[in-house]
Parts: sequence; structure tokens; C-alpha cells
Amino acid sequence: MANIVPAQIRVSPHYLVPELLLQYQQASGAFDLIATGDPLVRLGEGDLAVYIKRMDVRTQVQTGQFASNQLPSCSVVYSEISTPTYMIRSRAEYDHHDTAALGRVGASTVEAHRLAMRQATFQQQRNLLLYGANPSNGEGLLNANGATAISLPADSNGNTTISTYDNGELAFFLLQQIGQIKVRTMQMGMPARFAVTTTQEILEAISYQGIVQLTQFQREGAGSKSSRGLIDDVLDWNEDEITWACDDTLKGKGAGGTDMIIISMPEVKKPNGGRINTNAFAELTPGLQACSIQLVDRAAPTEITAPLTAGAVDVVSELRSTSGWSPRPEALTLISAAY
Repeated sequence: MANIVPAQIRVSPHYLVPELLLQYQQASGAFDLIATGDPLVRLGEGDLAVYIKRMDVRTQVQTGQFASNQLPSCSVVYSEISTPTYMIRSRAEYDHHDTAALGRVGASTVEAHRLAMRQATFQQQRNLLLYGANPSNGEGLLNANGATAISLPADSNGNTTISTYDNGELAFFLLQQIGQIKVRTMQMGMPARFAVTTTQEILEAISYQGIVQLTQFQREGAGSKSSRGLIDDVLDWNEDEITWACDDTLKGKGAGGTDMIIISMPEVKKPNGGRINTNAFAELTPGLQACSIQLVDRAAPTEITAPLTAGAVDVVSELRSTSGWSPRPEALTLISAAY
């Protein structure tokens, strides 16, 4: 990593703005898609894999007016699922000349390199979350085995792109996908949290361009609500929550080079049937309610500082992380849509 601070020629007298004009990168909203909205800090030092214990139940009873001498048996089947972990590392090297050079422009060399390494680590964490290190093994949310993957169908006018799609029909299509997630996860009638992550262009079209027709949305604001506004209102009626976020790396990640829209329900709630509970086996503890997760071994990258010759400093940043993992893939919908 190098510091490039060329010499400057300035006119005097002059005024120098003290603030730094920084390059801004997109802050990814991909982490909204996983349980708690953040990677879970659960890995131990050097853990190379993560396992989840899984139990399936098959129930059987005998019903009759008289007691039977032969009774069927319920079966509990244990299995495990797993995913590997990956070490993410980055390095910074600088000496007193670099420190002096950045000091002349009012910046801290230590902080600049620390933040640069963290940005690199977090960007790679995002890549692991969405795409995995080995996609062929089902790593990453976009490669999750069992996730629902569909393409945006044509609207009533035959349009298949977001920019030309009927705004009301687009809202109804997305609401249908959200409702089907609740059906697949047995969450109907219970409040749930949803997260939608897509490209900036698609989110802008859904949020700002797509005004729903007056005849399709009859309530206060009819004729002025966007597709996103309609979706927000319908989920609010059902006491659900929804967050919208962007990640432009999803461009071209859909089927046939289209863009990707990810709809995730990060956590499930345990369906409770009351005293007569047809979901009684789910009371077995401890139960995992996360649908999509990513695990790390520390909340922030560890920095290891060591001296180099000639008074230089070597800083290594490291963090271990899994790829994005969907132990409940039925709570994940991947929509391929051309802008």
C-alpha cells in the first residue's frame, strides 16, 4: 500500500479548505438480508467450518374406537448442515516519510490505512455474503440451494423491464412474492421483517418513478404513491416491517445477465397454536430462528503491527468469516429483472 502525495503549487494569498474531499463508495445494504442485520460474532479462533444441528420429525398415531395392540411410532431424524469459513487479510506498510507526507495535508497515516483495510475487508465480506467463495458449493445467498429463483414476468402490456413495467402491476408482483415467503415459512398472521436489496437504478425506479395509477390504489395519496409506497402501506396493514437497500454489484447477476432483486425474511417466528398446538415439536429448545446468516470470529478486523527495517511499520488486518448461508432457504426469493 502506497501513499502518493505529490508536491503542490499554490497562489498566495489563498484560503485552504480544511476538510478533505474523500472518495465515497457505496455503502452496501446486503447485510440487511441476514438475521439481526449484522454477521453473528460466534466463531472461535481458527474455526474452519460451521455446523448446524438439524432435527426433523415424522409423527404417527393410531385412531380408533378401541385400543389397538399395535401402535405406530414417531420418528426424530438428526442431521447436520455445514459451511466453511475463510480468512480475509489485508496489509499496510508505511514509514516516517509516509507519515510526514500525509501529515502535510492534515491526514493521519495510521487512520487512513486502518480505514482502507477495513473497507477492503468489509467489501470482501459483502462478496462472501452475496456470492460466496465457491458458488458451485451453494455458498452465498445468490447460490443458496432451495431459494426461490424467478424472472420478472411480462406485464399486461408485454413489458419485461423495470423501466417500462406497469407500476401497479410491479407493486402487486413484489407483494405476491413477499406473501409467498410468509406462506412457505408458515408465518401468515404474524408480523415479520423483510429486507429488499437491489441495484440503485431499480430501487430508484420503484421509489421515485413508478407512480401507481389512481384506479389501482384507492386511498389517500392515490395517483401519487410509488410502487414502493404501495408495498410499504400494504405491509404496514399487516404489521410487517420492510427495509430497502442498494448494492450495485447485483447488476448483471440475474439470469441471462439481468439485474438481481433479493427479497429476504431474515428471521422467522415460532408459530404458536396455543394450548392445542399442532406445532408442539418446535417447542424443543434451543431453536434457531435465523433464516439467513453470516458468522465471523470478531466484531471488527484485528490489526497486528510489527516493525520493519529502516523504521517502517507493517500492519496486517485479518478477520475470519463464512459466506452467506441460508439454513431456511424458503425465506429467500431471488428475482431476475432487466432494468
